Amino acid sequence: MTTNPLLKPFQTLHETAPFPLIQNEHYLPAITEGIAAGRKEVNAIADNKDNPTFANTIVALERTGDQLSRATSVLFNLNAAETSPELQKIVKEVSPMLTEYGNDITLNDKLFARIKSVYEHRANLKLDGESHMLLEKTYKRFARNGANLNDADKTMLRAIDKELSQLSIQFGENVLNETNEYVMEVADEDELSGLPDFAKESAKKVAQEKNLTGWAFTLQAPSYGPFMQYADNRALREKLYRAYNGRGFHGDKNDNQEIIKRMVQLRYDRANLLGYKTHADFVLEESMAGSSEKVQSFLDELVQYARPAAESQLNELTTYAQANGFTGDRIEQWDYSYYAEKLKKKQLDLDDEMLRPYFELDNVLQGVFTVANKLYGITFNENSSIPVYNPEVKAYEVFDQNGTFLAVFYGDYFPRAGKRSGAWMNDVQGQKIVNGVNLRPHIVNVCNFTRPTETRPSLLTFYEVTTLFHEFGHALHGMLANGQYESLSGTSVPRDFVELPSQVMENWCYTPEALNLFAKHYQTGEVIPQSLVEKIRASQNFMAGIANLRQLRFGLTDMYFHDRQPTGESVTDVESHADSLVNLFPRVSGTSFSTAFSHIFAGGYSAGYYSYKWSEVLDADAFEYFQQNGGLGAKEVARKFRQHVLEKGGSEKPMELYKNFRGREPSPQAMLRRSGLAL
Repeated sequence: MTTNPLLKPFQTLHETAPFPLIQNEHYLPAITEGIAAGRKEVNAIADNKDNPTFANTIVALERTGDQLSRATSVLFNLNAAETSPELQKIVKEVSPMLTEYGNDITLNDKLFARIKSVYEHRANLKLDGESHMLLEKTYKRFARNGANLNDADKTMLRAIDKELSQLSIQFGENVLNETNEYVMEVADEDELSGLPDFAKESAKKVAQEKNLTGWAFTLQAPSYGPFMQYADNRALREKLYRAYNGRGFHGDKNDNQEIIKRMVQLRYDRANLLGYKTHADFVLEESMAGSSEKVQSFLDELVQYARPAAESQLNELTTYAQANGFTGDRIEQWDYSYYAEKLKKKQLDLDDEMLRPYFELDNVLQGVFTVANKLYGITFNENSSIPVYNPEVKAYEVFDQNGTFLAVFYGDYFPRAGKRSGAWMNDVQGQKIVNGVNLRPHIVNVCNFTRPTETRPSLLTFYEVTTLFHEFGHALHGMLANGQYESLSGTSVPRDFVELPSQVMENWCYTPEALNLFAKHYQTGEVIPQSLVEKIRASQNFMAGIANLRQLRFGLTDMYFHDRQPTGESVTDVESHADSLVNLFPRVSGTSFSTAFSHIFAGGYSAGYYSYKWSEVLDADAFEYFQQNGGLGAKEVARKFRQHVLEKGGSEKPMELYKNFRGREPSPQAMLRRSGLAL
């Protein structure tokens, strides 16, 4: 074997990961050695003969595991964005090892005794606020994850955690397989009536890449979305809809139904073992909401606002469809995007294809950099000497307004077979301060946007523009982190607070001052006309009731899976409980959104999907504060948002951070006004 680059600090600019040098055979040895090194560090703390102190126990534990995290951060980033069957096999092999290692730490009696001793004497320690939070979080991390259990229950907890880890990985692989394996081939161009030229050109290119004739459509968002919006062929829309919404629901090797039922049961059993009534009670104890009752009440209240608006909007859409060739009594889910796009064009004289020429990816990216510069004074310089894991990935150095290096930022924007669907932010290296040195983060944004074609650059839909701004908001939360401890830094905050920075950034996409910075026609350079800007702003509430019900459907289903004792119901039976409240469309047999609901079964959002709606209350209230004080020119508001939210991570309670920024608790009225739902 060649020298393993994962076994030592990276010898690169800013110690960035040397991706081209890292081979698959490097991971297992590096992780095995990293676990051994971590055990040695942890055992030294547990066996320390000196009386336990904050420094020799809490901080010492916080500083363990660097060698291991160097390897795992690269592995899991690539497994999401650039995976392969071999890499997936490695992840399956090391995940149980990592779960066991984590349990060995949190279930270490001697170590917990030292932590508990420091925690019980916390009133006498005179710690600063951030250190006090680290102590509290460390104690709760152990107490909430089995440190107080007897040996038999600890053994049971280990078995549950190991199985959950394996099931979550399998769930994600199944969704990726389903997404990659499906292709809808169309031989007759007449069947593509209604599709814009770019969509047909992209489909022709996909067919060529797959050695097919004609046009090929996949379940990747840039292929699926435009087809559902524009294709006149209703039968093909239905076919593609059923394929997309049937992922993981075919009773075959990629089926996720039994995985879901098993995961839900195991999460419930784990919560019971730890003294909680349900998995939701366990998760939400450390959230802003605080309890499942508060979350359910919050979601129910939003349903009361959103459903009447959604019913009215659906009736309007159905009437429009019937006046334009639709012969049924109720439109189906594969009709919604198609007729909604046409109705938006009629009412607002606006559709995605009118906007797309103004949203060239490179311009949008420079636009979000400029917005960040105007708000926070930071700059982005592309540096091709920083190694990347795929030629399509671009790397940037990020500098503060005084020239200080802040972060490395990686942008990865196009779908590939080895990349899971969706969009996300992650870090390859977190931020922390060690011995007075501020170690700066390496942040990744990963998306699946419309690819360039032979005749056009990558031109984004407006939804893709807001997605880019959203994920960049998460990236700012990571890049501007400025804490002492990595476990509290950046996005290490409760789920119902983490979406605040991302959703605040989305708001700028609707403002003329931001759009004028980057929305320029890719051929002429013309800045987007003010008339189109006004239409974009007017479209913000178009079909808002239906859009809100869609999000509430996900949140309510998530809670129904996790806030009660499982009864063995089928996945579709669980979905039907939420559907009775928020789904205005007929149920489609053979489909299930839960079997591809990666947020809660392959991500970290179980009993937490409500966070997106919860954070809307925060982001609308926060963005009004920006707007009331000069928009992009609101320097003092931006300074406070950076200081009290973006830099602070989880070093204080979220509500305290928000109040320090805003001067008061958030009001829901801004969100209701923005959504057109205020009574």
